Amino acid sequence: MIAYKGFAPGLICRGHQFVMGVNKTEKANCRQNGFHCAENPLDCLTYYSNLDQAEYYIVNAGGDMDEDGDDTKISCTELTILKKLTKEDFFLHSLAFMADHPLREWSSHVAKDRAEACAGYAVARGIDPVARGKKGDILAFAKEDPAGKNIIQIALAQVDGRKVLPDTWYGTDLTERKVALL
Repeated sequence: MIAYKGFAPGLICRGHQFVMGVNKTEKANCRQNGFHCAENPLDCLTYYSNLDQAEYYIVNAGGDMDEDGDDTKISCTELTILKKLTKEDFFLHSLAFMADHPLREWSSHVAKDRAEACAGYAVARGIDPVARGKKGDILAFAKEDPAGKNIIQIALAQVDGRKVLPDTWYGTDLTERKVALL
């Protein structure tokens, strides 16, 4: 099954050195052992939250597998590392996951309607989501259909100081928005 995994730089996870391609271990118990990954890319941020000190990969989880039910974390005995993702690719895959699974429980890294970047990113989901951040932050948007929970539009931007300005609210169409303070 296709999944996502975060690592410390150099394909290191909890002291274990992984290699591109197939990695194997003996047991898979989500709470104790095995190689861990997540079906929802955003769940990787629970374990590797610092975008500047982590790497994210598409992986194929195989062999014996176990899930703990806390989020989409999976433990497996065979983990094939397929491709390293850029920050932008990582969040595009995250938005695609939300669009493909609109009724699933939201990741704790998704804010309803409005999000302010923290740790280098903001993910906002709602009927008219807005987000803002500092220079270098990633802003990710998932716009829902007002008649249901289906995602009808996704957008991604990096605060670059030219097209997307720091400390400015943006919507899914990547235009500036006026947002009332709470």
